[in-house]
Amino acid sequence: MDTPTQSALDAARPAGQAPSAPPGSKRRTIIGTGIGNAVEWYDWAIYATFAPFFAGQLFNNADPASAVLSTLAIFAVGFLARPLGGFVFGWLGDRIGRKYSMTLAVGLASLGSLLIAIAPTYAAMGALASLTLLVARLIQGLAHGGELPSSQTYLSEMAPPAKRGFWSTLIYFSGTIGIIAGTLLGAVLTVVLSKEDMLAWGWRAPFLVGALMGLYALIMRAGMKESEVFDSVSAAAQKREPLWPQIVRHRKQALQVIGLTVGGTVVYYTWGVLAPTYAATTLGIDRGAALWSGVIANLVFLVALPLWGKLSDRIGRKPVMWVGMIGAAVMHFPMTWLLKDSPWQLVVSMSVMLIFIAASAGIMPALYAELFPTSIRTVGVGVPYSLCVAIFGGTAPYLNVWLTTAVGPNAFAFYTVALLTVSILFIFTLPETKGKDLHEAED
Repeated sequence: MDTPTQSALDAARPAGQAPSAPPGSKRRTIIGTGIGNAVEWYDWAIYATFAPFFAGQLFNNADPASAVLSTLAIFAVGFLARPLGGFVFGWLGDRIGRKYSMTLAVGLASLGSLLIAIAPTYAAMGALASLTLLVARLIQGLAHGGELPSSQTYLSEMAPPAKRGFWSTLIYFSGTIGIIAGTLLGAVLTVVLSKEDMLAWGWRAPFLVGALMGLYALIMRAGMKESEVFDSVSAAAQKREPLWPQIVRHRKQALQVIGLTVGGTVVYYTWGVLAPTYAATTLGIDRGAALWSGVIANLVFLVALPLWGKLSDRIGRKPVMWVGMIGAAVMHFPMTWLLKDSPWQLVVSMSVMLIFIAASAGIMPALYAELFPTSIRTVGVGVPYSLCVAIFGGTAPYLNVWLTTAVGPNAFAFYTVALLTVSILFIFTLPETKGKDLHEAED
C-alpha cells in the first residue's frame, strides 16, 4: 500500500507522467531485470566456451571433428529458435504482462541450462544425449528470443522518461557482465582442473551455475511490480484489437528495427565476441593474452554504455546514434589494420570499436520501446529484432570464415561496413523520441 506521501505525489503528477517508484521498487526492477538478462548472455558465452569439452561427451566421439561441428550446429539452432521466441514471449508480454513474460523467459533459460548440466553421455545413452542437448538449446533459444524484448520493454516503461536512455543501458551492461563471468569461469576451470576432469565432469559446472543463477532471477522477477504503463492500457482496453492488423499497421517501425539492428549486431559480434578468438586462432596471439585483452576491452565498453545513455537523455537519441554508427563504420578498417600479433593491439582496437558500438547499443532498448504503442510494444520489437539477430548475427562467424577464404581478407570488413551504412541510412527515417511519454494513446 502507498504511503500518504507517495499517494499525494502520484495524485499531483501531471496526467501521463510515470509515478515515482519507491526506492525498493526501483532496486528490485534493476536487479531483477539485470540478473535475468545477464543469465541469458552467460548461457551463450559458456556454450561457446565449453563446446570443445562436452562435444565428445554428448556426440559420437569416434570422429571428434564431427562431434564439435554437431555441437556448433546445435548452437545455430538456438539462434533459429529466437524469432519464434520473440513472437511467443512478445505476445505474452503484450497480452498478459511484461513481468510474466520476463519471468517465464528466465525460467525456461534456467531449465535449458539444467538439462545440459545433467545430460547423459553418448557412451551411456547413445543418441538420447544428443537429443537432450538439442531440446535444451531449443528451449534456451525460445527463452533468449523473448528475453530482450520483454526486459527492455519493461525497463523502458519503468524508467523515468527523462532518464530512459540511461536506464536502457542496463540491458547491454548486464549482458556484458554475463559474458565476462562466463569467460572468466572458463579460464579459471581450465587452470584449476586437468583436461581429463574437464572432459569428464568439469564442463557441467558452469551450466549448473547458470541454472542456479536463473532460479534466483526467477524469484526476483516473480516479486516485481507490473509496468504501470501496461496496467493503465490493460485496465482500459475491454476488447483488444487482433495482433496481426496491428503488426501490419506498424510495419514501418518493424522495418526500422531491422534496419537499425543489421549493422549493430554484426559489428558487435565482430568486435565484442569474435575478435579475441580471431586474434588467437588466426593472428597467433596467445589464447590467455587474447582472453584478458577481451576482458579489458569489455570493461571499457561497460564504462562507455551509461555515459552514452545519459548523453542521449540530454541531446537526443538520433545524435548519439549518428556518432555510434558513423564512428564504427569509419574506424572499422583502421582498427582491423591495427590488429596484428600483439595483445595491446587487440586491447586498443577492441576498445575503440566498443566505445562507438556502445553509443548505439546502449540506447537502442529505449529507442525501440519509444517507436511502438503499448499494445504491441513487446512483440513489435521482439519479432523483427530476433529475425535480424538470427539471420545476421547467427551467421556472422560462418560468413567471416567463408568470405575471408573465398573472397579475401577484407571481404568480411566490407560486408560489415555495408551493413553499418544501411543502419546509418535508417537513422534518417527516425523521429526524435527522447523523453517520449509512453502513456500516450494507442495510434
